[in-house]
Amino acid sequence: MTHDSAHGRNEHANPDATEGAPRPDTDLVPFRQAVRTWFGISLQTFGGPAGQIAVMQRTLVEQKRWIGQRRFLHALNYCMLLPGPEAQQLAIYIGWLLNGLRGGLVAGVLFVLPGVVALLGLSAIYVAFGDTTAVTAIFAGLAPAVVAIVAQAVVRVGRRALGHPALIALAVGAFVAIAVFGIAFPIVIAAAGLTGWLLARFAPHIMNRAESDGAADGTAPLISDGALHHETPSLRRGLQILAVGLIAWGLPVAAVALFTGAGSVFTTQGVFFSGTALVTFGGAYAVLAFVAQRAVEVYGWLSASDMVRGLALAETTPGPLIMVVQFVAFLGAYNNPGTLDPWVAAVLGALLTTWVTFVPCFLFILLGAPHVERLRHNHALSAALTGITAAVVGVIANLALYFAGHTLFASTHLQQLGPLSLNLPDLAGIRPVAAAITAIALVLVFALRWPMLRVLAICAGLGAAAALVGLPVS
Repeated sequence: MTHDSAHGRNEHANPDATEGAPRPDTDLVPFRQAVRTWFGISLQTFGGPAGQIAVMQRTLVEQKRWIGQRRFLHALNYCMLLPGPEAQQLAIYIGWLLNGLRGGLVAGVLFVLPGVVALLGLSAIYVAFGDTTAVTAIFAGLAPAVVAIVAQAVVRVGRRALGHPALIALAVGAFVAIAVFGIAFPIVIAAAGLTGWLLARFAPHIMNRAESDGAADGTAPLISDGALHHETPSLRRGLQILAVGLIAWGLPVAAVALFTGAGSVFTTQGVFFSGTALVTFGGAYAVLAFVAQRAVEVYGWLSASDMVRGLALAETTPGPLIMVVQFVAFLGAYNNPGTLDPWVAAVLGALLTTWVTFVPCFLFILLGAPHVERLRHNHALSAALTGITAAVVGVIANLALYFAGHTLFASTHLQQLGPLSLNLPDLAGIRPVAAAITAIALVLVFALRWPMLRVLAICAGLGAAAALVGLPVS
């Protein structure tokens, strides 16, 4: 592990200091090194938001030590409140903290780029041949590895975020509320924030102990909190970013409407997926049922079986799970190309949908991050976010359980017991190959502490080998 000696001067800086704060164009990490790091992270973003948060936690907080655990969780709390893929928004936020505007842009783009390329290629293979067996076999080995990596993330983040039994109870409560009672994600997060505020008001010793324990846990970052990039919020800055963001978001949709007609598949997809980008609270799963219903039954862009296969591909490729909308748009435009060649139409529809899905993420972070940074030392807000941090651990644990269930078992079923709503695996449908690779991955991650890329490579090879000898991998 290497560290830039230039950062050593910041190690003992006052974290609350604002003097000498970096200008918007100042890089706290050499920009080329930051780009390489974000690209490396982007190649490991399997397993949905839980896996992606685990990758950034391990790389940025524990290995590079570019950001402290508390700041990492502070940024994550804000991103969890926003619509859209929270892991990509977290990458944008941390990229902005380290390298300003261009850092946020690069981190956000690189975070989704491998997934865009991979899913675009797999969509083309699926349309052309209807079979992605070889690719699926490799990814079938990656999914169990991600189960182990996500489990490690839950343990590590939980150990550092839950500094008091009350916060542990809050995390367990959030997990039970979502996994057992099916309570909506925004309600859980709002309740957690309110609980944190009430604890700080009526039992301040709990929050004081939790914050001191969290600060003491782990190695200090190389870059102090006070040295991280920040900008003073202003009306002029906000209006500039809002104007540029809205133009970047809406201009491509306006262009396809002008050149292909207001009723074309491209215009319909651009408007529809722009809308879904604003309502994806609580992760992609919260909105995918609505997307599937509209895409299959209303617009007829693809069949229900196509939707299931697209979701499977999106779950096993790097990047946010919401990337499945790219697959939906690819097939929808291919089947309804208008006057264009079907392949040209498919690529155009996929890229347009990807654009309108992820551009809002940059807008939300670049608009809100300076205000969130300014309020970082507000005691009431800090207490509310501490409560949300605890709930986020429960949310990540729920995502990990969901991902593990769908990786290790061929199917699940919803069991209703009064107010309880349990998503239980069908035990008869256990996947032996996935279970075996998961066991190996757990040993590699927890016992041998192997690097993540090595674990992913070994497990991908095991998945491919299982397919070659004729074992069922999906």
